[in-house]
Amino acid sequence: MAPQHRPRSLKKSDLPSFLKPLKPTLFSESSAPPSSRYSQPLVQKIADISWSPTGSSIATCTSSNVRVWNSGRPNVKSSTEIRNAHPRDGGEWGRSGVSGDGVEKVAFSPRDEGVLASLGADGMVRLWDLRTPNKAIPVGDCKVPKQGGVLVWHPEGHQILVTVKSSNEVHQIDVRRLPTANSDPLQPARFTLESAPRTPDAPHTVYTNLAFSNSGRELFATTTNAGVQILDYPSLTHLHNLSAFPGETHCVEHSPSGAHVAAGSADSTISLWDTSTWLTPHTLSHSQQLMPIRSFGFSFDGAYMVAGSGDHLGTMGKTEGGGGSSGLHIYHVDSGDVVHTIETTNCPTHVAWHPSRYWIAYAGDPGGLRVVGIGSNVL
Repeated sequence: MAPQHRPRSLKKSDLPSFLKPLKPTLFSESSAPPSSRYSQPLVQKIADISWSPTGSSIATCTSSNVRVWNSGRPNVKSSTEIRNAHPRDGGEWGRSGVSGDGVEKVAFSPRDEGVLASLGADGMVRLWDLRTPNKAIPVGDCKVPKQGGVLVWHPEGHQILVTVKSSNEVHQIDVRRLPTANSDPLQPARFTLESAPRTPDAPHTVYTNLAFSNSGRELFATTTNAGVQILDYPSLTHLHNLSAFPGETHCVEHSPSGAHVAAGSADSTISLWDTSTWLTPHTLSHSQQLMPIRSFGFSFDGAYMVAGSGDHLGTMGKTEGGGGSSGLHIYHVDSGDVVHTIETTNCPTHVAWHPSRYWIAYAGDPGGLRVVGIGSNVL
């Protein structure tokens, strides 16, 4: 067994020299090479990206399918495809020719490398067992009565929260592993998912995104009225409001170091709060970042951030690419400076840092998912 990777942080002055020689690696859904170096196969627009807890796998979802990649093997033959993961009208998942509903979100369990959750546009939450190579087995599901919007795991992995679009209604789903009929460790464990609708005891608004604090005792909710609500968990009692710039806030995250909470907004800026004072030391912005911030992420050490524009027009039937400026802008959190920009063809839509390396997965360029850093074993 290979030795476990130990994360090592880089200083602000050292990160550019590490990133500069790295080129994005394409995880193409076509096993055939493009007809020319200027062309790439057309693929459905990626709606979400999720790294597994160790970073050995990356999950993406498109208009109807989910694909799980081996992060060390970008060849499509080493991936697992879940066709029509959320079929319409009670159809059977996995079959070709079955009309599939849009897959809105995918997220690995923070505690189990082999369990992935997906959220369909119809509000269906489904768990998948991924331990068998090139095979996904459904091991539990639960339907939210209305159209789902956001899916997020509790840090302990025992609950999932799902929002209802255009409301502040939150469904709390208890995830419980059922005992298997025998002791075979390869036997997929079934789960029971029990959903309960919750309305937070907080000023009424529409939630656009959710994120737990690192401890799981607080919940951060971005809203349509230019702020972030901090809620106690599990009571969902309102604790505090974080004021952001005018306009909607679209994404929120607690840094891995615990030192900051960040929120991306419609005015193309990232608001940053110091969790020791709850003051805003500075905002993160770039003169070429012209689109709303709908996707972002902290590096594993909380020292850097990267942002994407998300997909405000939806994913159904669309291919990659969109408006806005190209480039992955890497921000140094403490200073607010842009320390490096990774060249891209289009404006990145979704971004996600590796959980323990300076690797960045992103969507938006032709051909599908790309990862910067694959093959660099130093960090």
